[in-house]
Amino acid sequence: MENAHDPKTMRKILIASLTGSVIEWFDFFLYGTVAALVFNQIFFVSDDPAIGLILSYASFALTFFIRPFGGVLFSHIGDRIGRKKTLVLTLSLMGIATMAIGLLPSYHTIGIWAPILLIFFRLLQGIGIGGEWGGALLLAVEYAPKEKRGFFGSVPQVGIPIGMVLGTLVLSLMTLLPDEQFLEWGWRIPFILSALLVVLGLWIRNGIDETPTFKAVQKEGKVPKMPIIDTLRYHWREVLIAIGAKFVETAPFYIFSTFIVSYATLNLGFSKTTTLTAVMVASVITSILIPIMGAFSDRVGRKKLYVVGTIVMILYMFPYFWMVNQDSVLLLVIATILGLGVIWAPITAVLGTFFSEIFAPEIRYTGVTLGYQIGAALAGGTAPLIAVTFLSYFDSYVPIAIYIMLTGVISLVAIAFAKNKKSSFSES
Repeated sequence: MENAHDPKTMRKILIASLTGSVIEWFDFFLYGTVAALVFNQIFFVSDDPAIGLILSYASFALTFFIRPFGGVLFSHIGDRIGRKKTLVLTLSLMGIATMAIGLLPSYHTIGIWAPILLIFFRLLQGIGIGGEWGGALLLAVEYAPKEKRGFFGSVPQVGIPIGMVLGTLVLSLMTLLPDEQFLEWGWRIPFILSALLVVLGLWIRNGIDETPTFKAVQKEGKVPKMPIIDTLRYHWREVLIAIGAKFVETAPFYIFSTFIVSYATLNLGFSKTTTLTAVMVASVITSILIPIMGAFSDRVGRKKLYVVGTIVMILYMFPYFWMVNQDSVLLLVIATILGLGVIWAPITAVLGTFFSEIFAPEIRYTGVTLGYQIGAALAGGTAPLIAVTFLSYFDSYVPIAIYIMLTGVISLVAIAFAKNKKSSFSES
């Protein structure tokens, strides 16, 4: 067996945890963009273009609601048979579903079966994604040396901005094609290409051993028969803490990366290119800062860094919207870089490790997954919708800023009740 802390093994572990995360978010942003540009024309065909667009976005939103169910399913498997085997299953499911979407015939070819199959494969993606994050996180933190657990736990989080940047870049290249070619086959290329990432991820994951912590749980005979029941019965407080802590990480992210695109272009008159460039630059910066902040948390502590990041996020919301509303490209870019690139980085960097350290190892997969996915569904998927609703009703950014500040307050309250279980990690 490989030495758990051998440098070569450590590199493989980090790449294995990062790959799945990149694929997850590459697909996430890719699907969202293509849903707006293409799916209303070739899958959800309607005499009313608005209806087609609504149906496209509805298929996108489905993932948020199915992810917790996928999380429950695969976290059960992960706490029963191990992290590595489960991650092979989740990645395979995501890869098959993503490639299948790229190969689907259009509505004009197979009629009503086209949108039905699209929704089916989208649901499969959601189920796979639901179990992927928790496994990728635990693969990293349960292999990590004690003094580097924060850094290792931050690596899967880097997949969020990397996936966003890759998805945007690949799709941007495809949009250079004539409209007819892009609509016919150009949009399919990124979906099919993601299969290469999946093959790479599977190859890497098949070459690693089970985590030392799960082995210790097996050796001690602590593997639960029904992890979900044990988690909800004995660890429901930790689940609520994780859900609440997730709010300040996920709601601002969707404001900075998703809502701002429509707000800046439709309400403030900025070009799509300018806004997307600002988001991409911020994403590159946060990709660099996340592992740095993760390593920093190994020195100052997860909880302290999370609290400071949350307080700064709360204080930043009004200055952020003020800068965005100054009709200045420079201030738009600066505001986005500060929010998404700098302030969000320490929060997301410590999120995974922080979650893993409040749950006992025998139900850790289930606990972190429930907290993450339910928190994402409640505060993440709804954030752009709530923001747009507030904007249309009040015609002001003030309620949106207050709303994001409240998510920060909820997270601060949740964090205050958190108790560390770092001693539950195997240091073998």
